[in-house]
Amino acid sequence: CIRDSLNPLQMTVTTRTKTIKKIIAINEVSIFRQSRQTTKLEVYIDGKLQIKQLTGDGLLIATPAGSTAYNLSAGGQILHLDSKKIAMTPISPFRPRGLKGKAISNKSKIIIKNLDKKKRPVSAVSDNTEIRNAHIVKISINTKIQFRLLYNKKSGLVERNIAEQFKF
Repeated sequence: CIRDSLNPLQMTVTTRTKTIKKIIAINEVSIFRQSRQTTKLEVYIDGKLQIKQLTGDGLLIATPAGSTAYNLSAGGQILHLDSKKIAMTPISPFRPRGLKGKAISNKSKIIIKNLDKKKRPVSAVSDNTEIRNAHIVKISINTKIQFRLLYNKKSGLVERNIAEQFKF
């Protein structure tokens, strides 16, 4: 089965000054420290607290298309394009110790809160669009938008994605 379209991530950011911005991402959304201070993030998935306090450089949420880029470099797993999953990968986590990335359902609703917005400001980046001083970031798949994939059938995105999964 060759997938010919992808749904992007939808990022809704509420800043420290209560400005709300919505942006889509084909590859990934990253929440990243904006200063020399590490982040202190709280992470909810589908309304349930999953990480009480993530201390580190940040957190990355990637689509299957984006899982072979920044997500892979941050130690996340590669997702097959038809996996119906999104990758959630910590960026240089300090605490909790040993925190690894995981694949979660693409139907999940993720909420990330900055626990120390004054001392430890964070940026929310959707592909290449940055929103500074993010306080609350909501992320989910936008099923109303579809991007059609155009590729060479001999070396398409699906084949390249599979080749990356099985590189040794």
